[in-house]
Amino acid sequence: MKPSLYEMFISFLKIGTLLLGGGYVIVPLLNSELSDKKGWVSKEEVIDFYALGQCVPGIIAANTTLFIGYKLRGKTGALAAFFGLILPPFLTIILLASFLSAVSENIIMNDIFWGVNVSIIILLFLTVKEVWAKSIVDKFTFFIFILILTLMLKGMSPSIAIVLSAVFGIVYKKLEARLNKDANKKTGGESLNEAAFGVIKDSKEDSAK
Repeated sequence: MKPSLYEMFISFLKIGTLLLGGGYVIVPLLNSELSDKKGWVSKEEVIDFYALGQCVPGIIAANTTLFIGYKLRGKTGALAAFFGLILPPFLTIILLASFLSAVSENIIMNDIFWGVNVSIIILLFLTVKEVWAKSIVDKFTFFIFILILTLMLKGMSPSIAIVLSAVFGIVYKKLEARLNKDANKKTGGESLNEAAFGVIKDSKEDSAK
């Protein structure tokens, strides 16, 4: 059963309220609210939409939200999810803009920001943990991870890294599909030989009788 637009708006409003640290920390929030509590999307789909959101221009959190909203309820679902997500930060910016300089110099607010920074690190760790579990699944994907990490540390452009990773992903899935196809053919051939052997065996037994 598809969620209503109101339910989607409220759920993404909650996520937008807790989205401290930008789009990189949205994965654990999406998994908690949409996968664990609501069951609207699977955790695998969240990771896929998150990866897709990083590969297109724009803000990662907004892009990911639009993809999930569109999957759930089409264009209207994408808009409901998007406005739910951006409403809390929009209102916060409007409220803080008038006295931002005073807030930045306030000792208590600086202490609050320090605590928030610690929680952001934890959310980033949880995001990496979620993406790692769904993405690094065998030796080949681990090899891609090490290769891209090495190239990035040596100064490769992030855009080139994304394109290169996409190419590796295409090659990997093509090879995986071919190997699965060959394995199915082999299994089918063995089953056919076993069936033929069984027919021959039955014929021999009938002749002996």
